[in-house]
Amino acid sequence: MKHDFHRIKRLPPYVFAEVNAMKAAARANGDDIIDFGMGNPDQPTPPHIVEKLVETVRNPRTHRYSNSRGIPGLRRALCNYYERRFNVALDPEREAIVTIGSKEGLANLAQAITGPGDVILVPNPSYPIHQFGFIIADGAVRYVPVKPDDDFLPALERSVLHSAPKPVALVLCYPANPTAYVADLDFYTEVVKFCRQHDIYILSDLAYAEIYYDDDNPPPSLLQVPGARDIAVEFTSTSKTYSMPGWRIGFAAGNADLIAALARVKSYLDYGAFTPIQVAAAAALNGPQDCVAEIRALYKARRNVLIDGLARAGWDIPMPSASMYAWAPIPEPFAELGSLEFSKLLLEHAKVAVSPGVGFGENGEGYVRIAFVENEQRIRQAVRSIRQFLAQGDDIAAAAATSNVAPLTASQS
Repeated sequence: MKHDFHRIKRLPPYVFAEVNAMKAAARANGDDIIDFGMGNPDQPTPPHIVEKLVETVRNPRTHRYSNSRGIPGLRRALCNYYERRFNVALDPEREAIVTIGSKEGLANLAQAITGPGDVILVPNPSYPIHQFGFIIADGAVRYVPVKPDDDFLPALERSVLHSAPKPVALVLCYPANPTAYVADLDFYTEVVKFCRQHDIYILSDLAYAEIYYDDDNPPPSLLQVPGARDIAVEFTSTSKTYSMPGWRIGFAAGNADLIAALARVKSYLDYGAFTPIQVAAAAALNGPQDCVAEIRALYKARRNVLIDGLARAGWDIPMPSASMYAWAPIPEPFAELGSLEFSKLLLEHAKVAVSPGVGFGENGEGYVRIAFVENEQRIRQAVRSIRQFLAQGDDIAAAAATSNVAPLTASQS
């Protein structure tokens, strides 16, 4: 017996699956693949955080069920971070919650606030959960631009004017994944003003707040805007800031009603992250922040080696001012092949893995995302391989174009 499950039907095949399968096959064949595909930090978690985990886990009382909203000490640590970093005062009881990674938080809040057919405004391209969290919740997604420029507000106005029913929420993500765009407070102020006028919630993903490269201009929080907490909630994470991706600790902060809705859903689904992990995350937020500056400097050095090296190889890529990604336009003569095919060719011929832009939405076509998750030596090795690949570009692209042309059948000829 085979069922055509309703929610599964709304999820297209995972675009990255084909590249991931090729990558696994190449490694099984003994190939050395330099992997810039997944945004998976490769550095160890700072020692003082690991030591706090080990210390806490030795206490058997911490092995019991935790709190789905997060232990009080961690919620207070999050609020202290917002006060220190953004000068935003939050109530740890009403305006903060711990999530099992920001991805889980976004998905569960989507379940909490979305009814069948509700319209959600989502940037395109964007991190997949930004749209598919609402699609899984039976919402309808309408795309808005991702670039925080003068075209954003007019596009937002058109989206509201032509949406039926009226949009429930707008998703924002700056520094942006995958594009690395950064928004400023003036942009946030205008968006908050618009959404307050139209009774639209804002869900802000600020996971890359501490991965920035202009020390004089760190990315702001949406919650710095007066009145933002009337309509907005913001998601942050320890994954990139402290190299803790596998620990799965994230946060939501802001509007008390949205936090309460998320807490209600979570109370049915989980008992919170393992208590020692939460204690260690509190140590990360409350402890010395030199490790954050070191992680930031590491990504900046890798960014410079990659972007400068590829420019010398003939591939010009905009220099990102934040995030751990480069958003790279597909070089000629591969542009017409599309991002998925280009990613497959790069893997096959240069042994370098990247993420096809179309995996982040149709407006990501024409680009690939390159993550700074290999060391500088490996980056230089990748640059050399890519240079050789680009030098043969015309021949490789022509062969790929030919192989992708299906032969005519008798009925077509």
